[in-house]
Amino acid sequence: MSSTRRPVDSGTPNILYLHCHDAGRYVQPYGYAIPTPHIQQLAEEGVLFRQAFCAAPTCSPSRACLLTGQWAHSNGMLGLAHRGFRLNDYSHHIVQILRGAVYASALAGMQHVASQPYADINEIGYDEILTTNSDFDAPTRAAEDYFARQHDRPFFLSVGYAAPHRAGEDFHRMYPPEDDRYLRPPDPLPDTPATRKDTARYQASVRGTDVAFGLVLAALERSGLAENTLVICTTDHGIAFPGMKCNLTDHGIGVLLIVRGPGGFIGGKVSDALVSQIDIAPTICELAAVAIPDWVQGRSLLPLIRGDAEEINDAIYAEVSHHAAYEPMRCVRTRRWKYIRRFDDRGKVNLPNCDDSPSKRLWYENGWTEQPCPPEALHDLVFDPHEVCNIIGRPDLAEVADAMRHRLDEWMRATNDPLLNGPIPLPERGVLTDAADYSPLGGWPENVHR
Repeated sequence: MSSTRRPVDSGTPNILYLHCHDAGRYVQPYGYAIPTPHIQQLAEEGVLFRQAFCAAPTCSPSRACLLTGQWAHSNGMLGLAHRGFRLNDYSHHIVQILRGAVYASALAGMQHVASQPYADINEIGYDEILTTNSDFDAPTRAAEDYFARQHDRPFFLSVGYAAPHRAGEDFHRMYPPEDDRYLRPPDPLPDTPATRKDTARYQASVRGTDVAFGLVLAALERSGLAENTLVICTTDHGIAFPGMKCNLTDHGIGVLLIVRGPGGFIGGKVSDALVSQIDIAPTICELAAVAIPDWVQGRSLLPLIRGDAEEINDAIYAEVSHHAAYEPMRCVRTRRWKYIRRFDDRGKVNLPNCDDSPSKRLWYENGWTEQPCPPEALHDLVFDPHEVCNIIGRPDLAEVADAMRHRLDEWMRATNDPLLNGPIPLPERGVLTDAADYSPLGGWPENVHR
């Protein structure tokens, strides 16, 4: 990193929150065969967290957790913003916390923690809304223009893209899919012509996202502000394929997290510590010399970076309540074990909570709805990293199962999880898809036969 246009301010760092949709860890620096050279370069300059997890593998709750440092059931974002859910208190958003340290703030592109008419986007608290268009071009141009300004105080800039959320994108015009004959679908999908073609389309969107990230980072470099800007590069949750997004396996909650900049986030380091996205808000507060509010539930990452601790979490937690349909689930994950509990009695797959795609159709046509959906699951992450073998009933692991149940119960009680009091109701203007439907938008497509 070098300065070319203005002196580097050695004081309070700027924050660039650079994020995309539905990417999980499916980028080059996590070992996947998807060329993302700009994300790779960022990893080689900063710190990559290999065991980073979202707090809720569904869009608005995940982002709300990251930006408030609170669990979804604590901050109120128990479902999607555009379906009527909202934060209990928008003053808990990081941009309002940073206002006390005279930060300027700006939004370029995707935000998804407020949606008109249910909550005015201005309620989030950004000083400027540069654009809410979340395609490849608009957020990038807005960020380039923002960096080119003269800044008399530190800033928090959110730059967000809808990609690689594949629905409705015209990315193939610029980023045509690669030859799908030579691609491997992501686990846990079978290797078939349909899943390979679906994977090729997804990877094209990832490549386009990487180009957009690279343009934003290049503009930051040209501005002379890179040395004093903390770049937080991440996504909201796992990819929009069956068994991933909106699931509490690592396929759903595992996310890319790369941080570069002040505070020691340099040098191409790799951390295997268990971290949650709720740990990002307190990290920002500590670097900005802002008191961490007492309602923040995450822990700063800085002890890991300073070498003061090998772990800041002995376990991480995640949750689903509402997505397109209601599907209440909670989990606790340690280094060795994952325990998942469902809080409804459906006992079957919730199809609307999986985005429509050729891969979803393949699973459905081969009997996905007949697969067991148990009320509890225990997975040994050493011998079963893809979490396909439920060992909750093994007698020799009864003590492990009880200990994990106890961990989850204690967390739910300590954080006043509303599920303890029964099903979570929709907000007054909430919109829900029937769990018996196929599509998130409701109903059954003509090309899917029941």
